[in-house]
Amino acid sequence: MLLLKSLLIYIIAGFAEIAGCFAAWLWLKEGRSAWLLVPGLCSLALFALILTRIEAESAGRAYAAYGGVYITASLIWMRLVEGRTPDKWELLGAGICLAGAGLILFAPRN
Repeated sequence: MLLLKSLLIYIIAGFAEIAGCFAAWLWLKEGRSAWLLVPGLCSLALFALILTRIEAESAGRAYAAYGGVYITASLIWMRLVEGRTPDKWELLGAGICLAGAGLILFAPRN
């Protein structure tokens, strides 16, 4: 149950962070309206609040494990929002990162 809850929190946090950053990308790289920063900043604030729901002994451990999920969520975003399919190396890299995230978060400790 803890694994499922953690995964759900990380996925929601990942897409909230990516959406916030994507708003800045659209403004700065694609010349879209600076008003996109308003929902983007709200999305980034939501990301920060959601990530505090992870059950970990330290913020650093929660954030380190989040990194692998963020990489994977970014590739999913790339496919769903930007219409570009990740290549085999991106998928392999994401799998390695997810394995590392699981190790960081769920490894047995004293």
